[in-house]
Amino acid sequence: MNGWKKAGRGGRARLVASLDAQEAAVLRGLVGEIRQMLAGRADDNPADELAVLTGMRTGPSTRPDDRVLARLLPDFSTDDADLSAGLRSLHEPALIEAKDAAASVVLDTLPETGGRVELTPDQADSWLTALNDVRLALGTALDVSEDMPEELPPDDPRSSHLGVYHWLTFVQDALVQSRMQLR
Repeated sequence: MNGWKKAGRGGRARLVASLDAQEAAVLRGLVGEIRQMLAGRADDNPADELAVLTGMRTGPSTRPDDRVLARLLPDFSTDDADLSAGLRSLHEPALIEAKDAAASVVLDTLPETGGRVELTPDQADSWLTALNDVRLALGTALDVSEDMPEELPPDDPRSSHLGVYHWLTFVQDALVQSRMQLR
């Protein structure tokens, strides 16, 4: 991938890029993993009789045990544990739904074997959401920090995955820069 380019004008403006087969496979795999993690969390929802009666969805009130999932679904408040639990229960289902919808847009617009990707502004926004989620998850799994070197020693088990993290950073940054041109 060489970046995103603007195509078209006015209401027909699009962002276009080309991904090779390996790039598409990596991105599809990572986005798919995020969807599976979020679906697993959604499936862990407790049965709630009030939700059935009122149609109001609720989710778990506790933070996920998995640190990657906890990074994707952070606490809503850190000052008050009861408030945080209540807010999580009320808002987590919608957050998971929004993240899943963004991931779905990526999977729907990214050819399985690579090739041309053409995005509307709304689709680009969904891509940005999904790319951010993938980077957060991978960065958490790799313990990425500001003081981490650009490259790790070859014997570090994280070294091969760090390149993927940097590539995702490039894809996201290039899309942000191009998306700003469509405003």
